[in-house]
Amino acid sequence: MSAAEPTARRPAALSTGAITGVFVRLKLALLRNGMRQSSGRSTAFVGTLVLAVLFGALGLLGMLALRGNEYGPDTGVVLVAMIALGWMFLPLFIGVDETLDPGRLAMLPLRPGPLLVAQLTSGLVGAGPLFTLLLVLGSMLVAVHGGAAALAAVVAAPLTLLFCVTLTRALATANARLLTSRRGRDLAVLSGLVVAFGLQGLNLGLSRMTDEDGSLAPMRTMADVLGWLPPATAARAVRLADEGSTAWAALALAATAASWVLLLLWWRRTLTALLTAPDASTLQPAPDAAGRERAGRERGLTGWLPTGRTGTVIVRVLRHAWRDPKAKMSWATSLGMALLLPVVFGLQGQGSVYLACWAAGMLGLLMYNQFGGDYSAFWLVAQTIQSPRDAFVELRARTLAICLLGLPLLLVVVLGTAALFDDWESLPTGLGLCLALMGALLALGAVTTAWLPYSIPQEGAMKNAAPGQGGLAWGGILLGMVVGGVLTVPVWLLANALHGEPAGWLLPPVGLVWGGGLCWLALVLAARRTAATLPEILAAVTRA
Repeated sequence: MSAAEPTARRPAALSTGAITGVFVRLKLALLRNGMRQSSGRSTAFVGTLVLAVLFGALGLLGMLALRGNEYGPDTGVVLVAMIALGWMFLPLFIGVDETLDPGRLAMLPLRPGPLLVAQLTSGLVGAGPLFTLLLVLGSMLVAVHGGAAALAAVVAAPLTLLFCVTLTRALATANARLLTSRRGRDLAVLSGLVVAFGLQGLNLGLSRMTDEDGSLAPMRTMADVLGWLPPATAARAVRLADEGSTAWAALALAATAASWVLLLLWWRRTLTALLTAPDASTLQPAPDAAGRERAGRERGLTGWLPTGRTGTVIVRVLRHAWRDPKAKMSWATSLGMALLLPVVFGLQGQGSVYLACWAAGMLGLLMYNQFGGDYSAFWLVAQTIQSPRDAFVELRARTLAICLLGLPLLLVVVLGTAALFDDWESLPTGLGLCLALMGALLALGAVTTAWLPYSIPQEGAMKNAAPGQGGLAWGGILLGMVVGGVLTVPVWLLANALHGEPAGWLLPPVGLVWGGGLCWLALVLAARRTAATLPEILAAVTRA
C-alpha cells in the first residue's frame, strides 16, 4: 500500500450508553407500534398497564397492612420467592420480544457486554417490571421499623428487581432458539396448563398448611427454607436488619448480589456462544436416515389403526393435534382439566365418583367445530367428500381419534376418583354415566360441526372464534351441554335405581351402548348435512 492511499479506518465502537438508549427506544417503539395495529391491542395494553398498577398497589397496601404482624416479614420473604419463580417461567409463558432475541442481532457489530446491559435495561420497561416493583416494595417495607432496615430495603428492592429481570433474560437467551421455534411456541401454549396445575397444587398445599384459626404461621416455615435462596435472601436481609443482626443482613445482601453477578456472567457466556455458534436447526439429517426414521414412526402409528380413509383421518387428526398450537392447546386443556378437576375436589374431600363426569364433558367438547380447526385447508377435505357415506367416514374417524385417547383417560379418572373417595360401590354406575355422557356430547359435537361451523383465527392464542362468531361458538357449546344432560337422563335414572346393587355392573355396557347409539345417529344426520352444504361450511370456517 502506498503512502498516498488512504488507510482503512475501523468504525468507532458505539458506547454502552448509546446502545442502551437505542434498545430502550426500540422497546418503546415496539409497544407503541403494537398498540397502533388495532384498537383491540391498544385496549389490551392500556388494560394490562392499569391492572398491573391496580393489583400491584393492592399488593403493596396488603403487605403494608401486615406491618406489626408477627408473620408479616416471613410473608414478604415467601412473596419475593414466588415473584422470582414467576419471572423464571415468564419467557416460556408469554414468549419473547424482539429486543431479547439475539438471533436478530447476530449480524450487528455488538459486543456481548454492551448488548447485555442494553437488554437488561430494556427489560425494565413494561407493565411486568412495574407490577413486580410494587410487590417487592411491599415485601420489603413490611419488615421496616428502623433506620437499618430502611437502608437495607433501599438496596434490596432494586437488587431484587434486577435479579428477576436478569433471571428471565438469561434463561430466555439460553433457550432463545427453542423459544423462537415451533416447539417453543407449542410449549408456550401448553404452559397455561402447567400454570393451572401449579396454582391448584399451591392452593392445596396452602390449604393443608394453614392453621385452623387462619393465621399466617405456615409462612414462617416456608420463609425459613426459601430465605436461603436468592433473591429471597434480600428480603430476609431486611428482616435481619430490623431485628438488629446487621452483620447477617449484610451477608444476606452480599449473597444476593453475588448470585446476581454469577447470573450475569452465565448470561454473558450464553450470549457470546449464541452469537458465535452456528445454528444447528439449519443442519439437515441425511436423507436416508430421515426417511427411515419417518417411515419407522409411520409404521408404528398406523400399524394399529384401520386401513383406508378411517386410519388416514385418525392419523391426520392426531398429527394436527400435536403440531398445530391451537389444536394442541384445546387437546391439552381438555385432557388436563379432565384429570385436574376430579383430583382437586378429591383431595379436598368434596364430591363423589360422579365428579368424573367432568372428564366426560371436557372430552366431549373436543368434537365441537371439527371443520373450523382445519382452517382454510378444509377445502382439501371437501374435495374428498363426494357422498354422505364419505362424510360419515370422515366424521366417524374424527370421533374415533378422540375416543382413542379419551376412553382410556376416562377409565383412569373414574378409577382414580373411586380410589380417592374410597367409594368402589359407585364405580360401575359412575363409569356407565361417564360413557353415556361422553357419547352424548360427541354426538352433539358432530351435529354442531355440521350445522354451526365457525372459523378459528390462526393468530392470537386467546382468539378461538372470528369476530362476530363468538356467540355462535359459546351458544353451541352451552346448548350441547344442556341437551347432552337431557339425553343421558334415562341412564341417570337407571344408575340411581341400580346404585350399590350387584346389577349395577350392567350400567357400563348400557352406558357404552347408549352413548355409541347416540353417536351413530348423530353421525348419520351430520354426514347428510355435511355432504349437502360443503360450500357453506367452507365459507364459514374460512371467514376472516
